[in-house]
Amino acid sequence: MITDFFTQKIKIISIDSIDRIYLRKSSRARHLAISIQPFKGVRISIPRGVSFAQAELFARSKADWIVKHQQRIKRFEQQQQTSKANILPFNRQEAKRILTDRLNELAQQNGFHYQKVFIRNQTTRWGSCSVKNNINLNQKLMHLPAQLIDYVLLHELVHTRIKNHSPKFWAELVKYVPAAKTFSKELRIYGTELM
Repeated sequence: MITDFFTQKIKIISIDSIDRIYLRKSSRARHLAISIQPFKGVRISIPRGVSFAQAELFARSKADWIVKHQQRIKRFEQQQQTSKANILPFNRQEAKRILTDRLNELAQQNGFHYQKVFIRNQTTRWGSCSVKNNINLNQKLMHLPAQLIDYVLLHELVHTRIKNHSPKFWAELVKYVPAAKTFSKELRIYGTELM
């Protein structure tokens, strides 16, 4: 029964320099969609009514795009493997001291005010800001590059003024982090491995 399920739902193909592409039928997919995730490879979700043959044609039409993004993901994977070997364990007290000092520094430099800061070992968020302007930070931030740590801290500080992710929020954040959109995308890549 399990073999039959995979025979019907999943197919693995290779295209030129792309070794493995997982074609997966999904009842939740609304259109053909490609995802490339670190350590998980290339996957194409196939909606109802679309055949494996059509999905393969779609994959071939996107081969250049896949190769380009696969190279970026592979570089990230190599960096992660190297950094994992060199990661120093941080306990919560160390993380709180370092992150709080930097948060205070950025707040003072940019005129932000917050109430309290809490450091937690979270699995879904790098940080958050409550309606009372209490800031929660993930101790795993300590494993990120410095510019991404600053991005998260400033992201939460901007939330002390704007409590949503509206265009107004992003316009405000860009004043303090001009590369905010780029850092946001980069952070999502780190999140798949560290969270």
